[in-house]
Amino acid sequence: MNSQQPEPPAQGPIPGGAAATPPSDLPAAFPPLPYPVLFSNAQVLAINKPIGVAAIPEGANDTICLRTKLEAALGTKIFVVHRLDKDVSGVIIFARDAETHRFLNLQFSERLVHKTYLALVRGVLNRAQGKIPTPLREFGSGRMGVDREHGKPSVTRYRVRERFPAHTLLEVEPLTGRRHQIRVHLYSIGFPIEGDPRYGDVAQQRACPRLMLHAAAIALPLPGGETVRIEAPMPATFQKILADLRANSPGSLRD
Repeated sequence: MNSQQPEPPAQGPIPGGAAATPPSDLPAAFPPLPYPVLFSNAQVLAINKPIGVAAIPEGANDTICLRTKLEAALGTKIFVVHRLDKDVSGVIIFARDAETHRFLNLQFSERLVHKTYLALVRGVLNRAQGKIPTPLREFGSGRMGVDREHGKPSVTRYRVRERFPAHTLLEVEPLTGRRHQIRVHLYSIGFPIEGDPRYGDVAQQRACPRLMLHAAAIALPLPGGETVRIEAPMPATFQKILADLRANSPGSLRD
């Protein structure tokens, strides 16, 4: 499995997209946090999570996960609204009080939250866009897989952003929220995410320094009635791998 160390996420706009949503309603005495704040008000905190950091404790004595570090810096409890895999970078949302936590959980359960990821996959997709509707379930040791008979309904949409000779950069939207959903769905159609230590050819995947999956944006309703879209710029490692591919394949096609 890849040994991926935490990295500071890059600042600035998402390449090919709009600038990240700036923090809002930050009090003057807001403490410095160990990770970049993408958005904050009295109810919600959005962080640009680096790779190599778990969102929640992985064990009873885990003091280095994202939530624990943020709570230590803030001096107060925060609530996990959704999760990102340890090796995935990008925007992650926390509620700052129990009432907001309940509200946001409801928005997720009613599928009123829209998440957008960037994924670099092995292989060249010819279709400009598509949908993967195959049911998923856990098969043991945390590994997920397709099970058309007993799996839970799972749907992922994708759109091609750029093609390289042996890779494709995708914009991906999970319409359901299963564990490892994007990773398993893309693997199931023959296009594993580059650098994925769990799904794909292990020897090939170890050659990549990171899992090439980034949570680029999330749009969600807030308790006050407004809907915000929060964007996370690509970290340096993601940008470098794309830059190397472009340098070695000047004929790459961007959609």
